[in-house]
Formats: sequence, C-alpha cells, structure tokens
Amino acid sequence: MPRRAPATRWLAAGAATLAVAALAVVVIAIALNGSSKPSATAAPIQGTVVQATGGSWTNVSPDQLASMLVQHNFTMLNVKTPYSGEIDGTDVYIPYDQLTARASELPADKTAEMLVYCRSGHESAIAAQTLIDLGYTNIYNLDGGMTAWTASGRQLVTRDRSHS
Repeated sequence: MPRRAPATRWLAAGAATLAVAALAVVVIAIALNGSSKPSATAAPIQGTVVQATGGSWTNVSPDQLASMLVQHNFTMLNVKTPYSGEIDGTDVYIPYDQLTARASELPADKTAEMLVYCRSGHESAIAAQTLIDLGYTNIYNLDGGMTAWTASGRQLVTRDRSHS
C-alpha cells in the first residue's frame, strides 16, 4: 500500500471531520425543530393584576382580548344581565349572579384560563371574585367590558341565549 502524502492525509482527515460536523449540525437541527414548536399555552397576557379576596384576576384591554382570541385556549364567559349581545367567540353565557348556582357549567379544571366580561366591567368584576371563591386561579376580565370592545371598533353579535 503506497504511503499518502501529508497533504492527502490532511485532506482525508479534514473531510472526515467535516462529515462528522455536518452530521452533528443535522442532529441538532432535528432536535431543535421539535422543541421550537409553539407550546399549547401561549405566553401569559400582560394586563393589570387586581388583588381580590383569596386571589387575583388580570384586567385585559380589548386589543389584548383580540390577541387571545387568535388561539382561543380559554373559556370566554359573558356575565352581563340581562343579556344584551356578546363578543363573537363567547363560550358560555351565565349571568354574574348565577355563577355559583350554575358552577357545573364551568370548566372542571380550576386552573383553566377563563375570561369574563359584561357591559362595562362592574358585573364581570363581581363574577371574577365569584370565580376566585369557587377556586379558579387563572381569571381574566375585559377591562371596560363590551363598551370598551365596541369603542375599539369591534362588533358584538347576538345569539339565542334563551336556554342559558
């Protein structure tokens, strides 16, 4: 077997090193691709935290709610009484003063994210406290309610909630 010249050995060693490095890059890229997928839970919405008896809720703006609705991975609850329309995407309508009696209609998971709203924010603040009293821990409240939602240029819809 003829002896290789030093430059040839260097090229062969360099090619082998390059192949190993390329393989490592591919393995790392595959591993990172799996972990770079968005998680099921988005980053928490930054809003104004309101301290309450036994917990807190976060007031969010109409723009923040619109962003949340893109993934809609929360339960949106209209608590306005009497019913006067709702934000499209509302999951359930329960008047604020009936939450305790109708708790079976709420998510069983007390850590589930929930957003409450009413016309102006007053009844939904009462509802947020009721949800805390029921043991819920991830509560959002639409600051200014449907009034703020429509003032931001967004529409309300009307659904048949006569059985709610």
